[in-house]
Amino acid sequence: MSTVSVIIPSYNRAHTLARALDSLSAQTHPADEIIVIDDGSDDGTEQLIRRYYPAVTYLKQENRGVSAARNLGIRQARGEWIALLDSDDAWLPHKLAAQLELLAQQSDHLLIHSDEIWIRNGTRVNQMNKHAKAGGWIFQRCLPLCAISPSAAMIHRDLFTEIGLFDETLPACEDYDLWLRITAHHPVLYCDDALIIKHGGHEDQLSQRHWGMDRFRIRALAKSLEQGRLSEQDYRAAERMLQRKLRILLRGARKHNNQKIINEFTPLWRRHAPRSDTFQLAPGS
Repeated sequence: MSTVSVIIPSYNRAHTLARALDSLSAQTHPADEIIVIDDGSDDGTEQLIRRYYPAVTYLKQENRGVSAARNLGIRQARGEWIALLDSDDAWLPHKLAAQLELLAQQSDHLLIHSDEIWIRNGTRVNQMNKHAKAGGWIFQRCLPLCAISPSAAMIHRDLFTEIGLFDETLPACEDYDLWLRITAHHPVLYCDDALIIKHGGHEDQLSQRHWGMDRFRIRALAKSLEQGRLSEQDYRAAERMLQRKLRILLRGARKHNNQKIINEFTPLWRRHAPRSDTFQLAPGS
């Protein structure tokens, strides 16, 4: 049987971390290893783990962000498969069993994910069509926004050797960046059962803490283009998405006289703007 290590980064989320860990305890197929990476918390996270979850491997680092925390856990993990779980989410009891069963039937895949249930501020909400999940060659589906939830993903460790770990220079959208790098070269396996509960709406979500999340998606798109490893079709699709996101970002920066954003992203626009495009970045540009 495949071995699975679960990686949970957490920063001042002792109040939700217990729910995440309890959902692992309820798995019909238990994980082989659970690693919590405490990203510099000061809310009693360590006491919670040591008192109530002694079987969990607890690692602590200075506050360096979710990517650095996940990367530390991945480096320490012993499992063949790395399953991610955010500290504010939870797994349904058959999550691991269902994914491992599907992988046993289609063993040529190195990443599997699933559908999910969304809870916003305690209320179940329906996903919009743009958030619909899928399997197969989904690189172009990953371009508009994050098409795989980290808490639903299980990744073979060989993929990290091939494409690298999470990008620690990105304060947010680090998962979007990883999915682009993976799906450009590998199909993904998808379980259409909802296997996780994704909780949102709270103030400490990265999407709440960082304005203009597309800034980070633009950086990830630019990296994909500049690495030169995309097929011609995927390159064209990624460049069109980059152009679209850049236009929106730079229009907003010009409207609000945000010179920092204009200075940072203007060179990227000039490298990738269509020749026939008449969009002006700023007066006189």
